[in-house]
Amino acid sequence: MSAALSRYWTVFALLVAWQLYSSLSGLNRIVVPGPVSVFGDVVTNVGVYLPDLAWTLGMAAAGLAVGMATGTALAVAVWSSRVVSGMMTPLALIMRSVPVVAMIPVLARVFGYGWTTVLVITSVVSFFPAFVLVGARLRDAPPATSDLMAVLGASRGTLLRRLLLPHAVPGLLVAFRLTASTAVLGAMLAEYLMGGRGLGTLFAQSVSFYEVDRAWGTALVATAVSVACFVAARAVERWGVARFT
Repeated sequence: MSAALSRYWTVFALLVAWQLYSSLSGLNRIVVPGPVSVFGDVVTNVGVYLPDLAWTLGMAAAGLAVGMATGTALAVAVWSSRVVSGMMTPLALIMRSVPVVAMIPVLARVFGYGWTTVLVITSVVSFFPAFVLVGARLRDAPPATSDLMAVLGASRGTLLRRLLLPHAVPGLLVAFRLTASTAVLGAMLAEYLMGGRGLGTLFAQSVSFYEVDRAWGTALVATAVSVACFVAARAVERWGVARFT
């Protein structure tokens, strides 16, 4: 108990501050419910949260995989061709600069108001870190090893397969750590704006029906899951860096 308290004291302090603010601020509990009632709703209604949580996690995982694969493939394409680089780099920067909230109505018109658009949004959120970090590692290969492979007459394909892609793995792992939690929030945002299923839809419905504890509970579950995804991704990154470097 003391070890957990010393390590996560900021979390406990935040919960205490939340309870004090809810009790002493004078605000109606419809605006700020206390943590006890919010945790109580989550614990006593696990069956309400679990299906939407599973759906959001599935969308986030699928979008993360598609986004990182797309970012890696585009990074390789940019490395392999100046023409592709001139086309894709500005396009990627533009997509990154446009707020996700502004993209959702446009993509919903193209892909429909369903899970396909949620998947596309999550992929768009996830692809840019992989594109940038993998591309940077591809352009920053060890000079001595590159020179050795050039002397041995290695083709560009061999250079990519034997040297550059393994060298890019740490960059891909950093992108995975940065994106894992963002993918959950991206999926939830798309669900919130479009409806359907998932934690975002549960949050929107709870707000509409003034189910304050349920709305705050949904936000609490989403926050906890995002933190858990970040911690798990960091563990994967550490394992991968130790394995591939």
